[in-house]
Amino acid sequence: MGIDYRSAGVDISAGDEAVKRIKSKVRTTFSENVLSDIGLFGAFFNLDKNAYTDPVLVSSVDGVGTKLMVAIESGKHHTIGQDLVNHCVNDIAVCGAEPLFFLDYLAFGKLHPEVMEQIVDGFALACRENGCALIGGETAEMPGLYETTHYDMSGTIVGIVEKNKIINGSRIEKGNVLLGFPSSGLHTNGYSLARKVLQSRFNLNQFVPELNCTLSDELLKIHKSYLSLIKSLKNRFDIRGFSHITGGGIEGNTYRILRGNQKLKVDWTSWERPQIYNLIQTVGEIAEDEMRRVFNLGIGLIVIVSKDDVKNIIDFTLSIGESVFTIGEVV
Repeated sequence: MGIDYRSAGVDISAGDEAVKRIKSKVRTTFSENVLSDIGLFGAFFNLDKNAYTDPVLVSSVDGVGTKLMVAIESGKHHTIGQDLVNHCVNDIAVCGAEPLFFLDYLAFGKLHPEVMEQIVDGFALACRENGCALIGGETAEMPGLYETTHYDMSGTIVGIVEKNKIINGSRIEKGNVLLGFPSSGLHTNGYSLARKVLQSRFNLNQFVPELNCTLSDELLKIHKSYLSLIKSLKNRFDIRGFSHITGGGIEGNTYRILRGNQKLKVDWTSWERPQIYNLIQTVGEIAEDEMRRVFNLGIGLIVIVSKDDVKNIIDFTLSIGESVFTIGEVV
């Protein structure tokens, strides 16, 4: 009897089963702008050109790094998809854009339909929450490249913004103030270091008193979407710049939108760091400079504004139930 594809490690039937499981979930994200169903070679999105004057498309692609290993090792796959969508949405939202559609790529060592279903559940939930369509994706089974229980993922987001409303930091000036908005945890960055430090002392499913939860629950906290907050702020105030705090930390990401000789003066004591960062630093004996360079340290979004607008923005932010800290200035 000859070799077939399944004996080589690729199960087409499992792929068909996975597609059956996710079709209805994906369709819950569709709007009237989506012209194609699942399964075609390309996805079609009908842009309403009459709704815009001078539209610019904004795109971004990303992954979630080794946070995947926490999901895999703990057997909890239902939130990792939300992390990916929210991360990508934030990256274009800080440019002033609003998301239109999202595409995913999933690669498995061995395709387990029930795992894929949980992941796509997360994609679909986050797409609905962010008002964008999960318009297409690709799934690959790649034995020999990944362990049988391992998988990888990436996502691409496409959004839109009026050209005259692009936010790129070009209007940032000396004396502008940095307002910091809390993260929901590590988000999707710094996990290689966090895992190396914490899993040398704790099991993923171990209750950690300092965190008041299991290690896996802490590390799998969903990467927060700031889209709603960003929309509220940009529609009401003169925002000079937004910075999504991902790999590279507060300074590394915020410098991306500064110009010329502009520098940051950050007051690192102006907010209380969540306990997870203190635990990582203490257990790993990590230098402060390294902590600042790797982690968001509890600040997931920075807004740069004129001094004159600070009080009104803080008052508004508190009125909608968001926390905010004045964490520095442009010098």
